[in-house]
Amino acid sequence: MAIYRFRITFEDNDDVSRDIEIRPTQTFDDLHIAIQESIGFDASQPASFFMSDVNWKKGREITSRTLNEEETNRISVLSKSRLCDIIIDPHQKLLYHFDPNNLWSFYVELIKILPKEEMVAVYPRCVREINEAPKQYANSTVTIPVPDEFDEDLDEDEIESDIEEEVMGTDAEDIPEGEERPASFADEPEDVDISGEMETADEDMIDDDSVSDNEEY
Repeated sequence: MAIYRFRITFEDNDDVSRDIEIRPTQTFDDLHIAIQESIGFDASQPASFFMSDVNWKKGREITSRTLNEEETNRISVLSKSRLCDIIIDPHQKLLYHFDPNNLWSFYVELIKILPKEEMVAVYPRCVREINEAPKQYANSTVTIPVPDEFDEDLDEDEIESDIEEEVMGTDAEDIPEGEERPASFADEPEDVDISGEMETADEDMIDDDSVSDNEEY
């Protein structure tokens, strides 16, 4: 059996490409999955192939998205469409769109028809890779989780109190019996009555003055 070789390139990044070989009797869905695996995407979103002319103008659509009754008459389904039933041009070009929300777009071109398949090969297969593909979810927003114990209604005074408690050290009631509370720069000195010391100092000064006066006389 003959083998189709397609070259796939990113529309916005043409220096990244993959060559994929596939049997003509396999489906567009097989080609879709092979492309996704070759670039490291997860194939979880809807995809469509569009038959194209040499100028990459869209034509017939083959898709995996859900179709309404009117669309089923003119749009084919990936899983039910064999390549050999639709591709008749030996140099066929296709546009491949994946994920409508992010709209990944690719050029797909039939570059070669091999006369026969390799007996030990498993098709479809990627036979050539050039450059690393961009990340599928590189632009997704990361949400930072909020801890369950976070209380939005916590009063500012309570927050300051909690911070002060952590800085000052252990509360007295938390200290085991028989142990002293460690000294802290936040411990305020007890009030000391220095009035007596001041009075004594004044009396000493007076006595000294008296003695000096008497000595002069």
